[in-house]
Amino acid sequence: MNEHAVSPLPSTDKVEISIHIDSELLDQIKHLTNDPSKVIETAIRQWLRGERDRDEDLTRLLQRNPPVPPRGEWND
Repeated sequence: MNEHAVSPLPSTDKVEISIHIDSELLDQIKHLTNDPSKVIETAIRQWLRGERDRDEDLTRLLQRNPPVPPRGEWND
């Protein structure tokens, strides 16, 4: 039980941590890059800054159609 989950790296300001992540998610990240830690670090930074550009069906803003003119004003 003397193992540490967090250990400092010798030459940088970064810290190495151990996390549990879904294996399918990790495979998707590895498909994008050889350094998954960069992707995870960038995602955490964006999340902390509130820079989430979510492109999900439930978060999209609907574009409103222009209002329909009243009767008799269709051919102005």
